Amino acid sequence: MSTASAAMPRPGRTRAFLRLVMIEHSVFALPFAYIAALTAMYEVDENIHWTELLLVTVCMVGLRTFAMAVNRIIDREIDARNPRTAQRELVTGAMSVRHAWTGALIALAVFLGSAALLNPLCLALAPVAVIPMVVYPYGKRFTNFPQAILGLAQAMGPVGGWLAVTGAWSWDAVILGLAVGVWIGGFDLIYACQDVDADRATGVKSVPARFGVPAAIWSARACHAVTTALFAWYVLATDGGAFLWLGLLIVAGAFLYEHIIVRPHDLSRVNRAFFSVNGFIGIALFVCALADLVVRGLTV
Repeated sequence: MSTASAAMPRPGRTRAFLRLVMIEHSVFALPFAYIAALTAMYEVDENIHWTELLLVTVCMVGLRTFAMAVNRIIDREIDARNPRTAQRELVTGAMSVRHAWTGALIALAVFLGSAALLNPLCLALAPVAVIPMVVYPYGKRFTNFPQAILGLAQAMGPVGGWLAVTGAWSWDAVILGLAVGVWIGGFDLIYACQDVDADRATGVKSVPARFGVPAAIWSARACHAVTTALFAWYVLATDGGAFLWLGLLIVAGAFLYEHIIVRPHDLSRVNRAFFSVNGFIGIALFVCALADLVVRGLTV
């Protein structure tokens, strides 16, 4: 057996790494990067540039994979003390820390390489996108508001998608990025409610642990109201048409449903809200945004 073959990870390790980083959850961030990138393409020449769209996909998946792997590595001792997370791969030994770091660094290299292929500005700003990804898992150790750091990290996607196409700054992309960041940060407030007892016992900081579950739920509702307003601002800023407004109505309805099924004293359906509703929001808005751009003249 060659040295190169021996160095390659076994399929079992690959599967364990993909489970570790929950690769399927890329669906939450990708649609908004696509919306920004496609809107930028429409404004540039009304044509889809498939190579750039592919590189945006690789960038997003690479950065998210790196972020999730680093998060799991940094939080492995906290995860071990929380019954909800005690079965994660780095806790059970299904994956070693060394192999998790290997996967994380490969994902980081993929992200930086694809950013370099897009344009010089994307490469220059790539480290700026990496910083909040690394800071976020430490946030719960020094602030009661780690969701704000997570929101900042998530806001990078649409901004990066626009920069990938134009190589120039766009405040329209910032509006969309803020909407995504406030949305994800708001939902993470709900998700953190599941761990309130474990967080208080282990000293992990969070809004639910510090201020209580009802305060966290109401804060999430406020965040999602702000998100809806920011989406509306984005539609106006980009001269969106009927399909994009329809997408906004669908998103508002999904938020309403999410907050009906998740209440301060009933968290039994948090996972349904996370996996189903949030995934639906991203896909629905992307489909409506794409339809809107095509109707306005984007060539597929």
